[in-house]
Amino acid sequence: MATDVKSLAAFLDRKADEYNRPSFIKDDPISIPHLFSKKQDIEIAGFFAAVFAWGNRTTIIKKSRELMELMDMAPYQFIRQSSPPSLKRLASFKHRTFNTTDLLYFIEFLQYHYSEHNSLEAAFVKSMQHGDETVENGLIGFYDHFFSLEDVPARTRKHIATPARKSSCKRLNMYLRWMVRNDEQGVDFGLWKKISPAQLVCPIDLHVARVARKFNLLQRNQTDWQAALELTTYLRTLDPLDPARYDFALFGLGVVEKF
Repeated sequence: MATDVKSLAAFLDRKADEYNRPSFIKDDPISIPHLFSKKQDIEIAGFFAAVFAWGNRTTIIKKSRELMELMDMAPYQFIRQSSPPSLKRLASFKHRTFNTTDLLYFIEFLQYHYSEHNSLEAAFVKSMQHGDETVENGLIGFYDHFFSLEDVPARTRKHIATPARKSSCKRLNMYLRWMVRNDEQGVDFGLWKKISPAQLVCPIDLHVARVARKFNLLQRNQTDWQAALELTTYLRTLDPLDPARYDFALFGLGVVEKF
């Protein structure tokens, strides 16, 4: 059994290294924040690209790019200076079930947040406690903070997940991976320092869950928050300091190689 675990770990390490390289960027939503160099632009572009990340990757990238162009390829400046006339140009934007109502609330929140903080990291760490093993409290706190403004459109709540509703939070965990991991491979940004890579939860969707179950990394049938924690707990046995790096392996096997 030890040998099986060892060979599986070696295989996943190889696969993680295979996908965690700059050539991965162009076909992935992470290509959107890679269009920018300013910290806040990277945060905002990454946030929208992650929120839009369900369905076809080509469409996700296309729609995320379209939104950035509507913001003059300067999302931080656009949001900080947004006014009714400048927001008019967003009236026709839509991506799947994400529409203008949702977009305007997102911009309102980001404008409010950046008026008080210089990084979106503050929104994720405000509810984290010393000694937290994972980002669970951070994600719950982010949801509460995000929807703390007056007159939140009821329909917009579905676009931000929270462990409090048992969601796997795949897109937010992916976003945190982008912002937190710093391994100098050129894919993830490592911009945020108040969350440790060891606290990240591996993003899990149906593809990742399928591969994880094939390798017996995951026993749970539902693909929910508990499944994300169970998978991450296993991955920590392979790399306690950086369990989310195996997202590259599991994603690559599930989505690219259709394993």
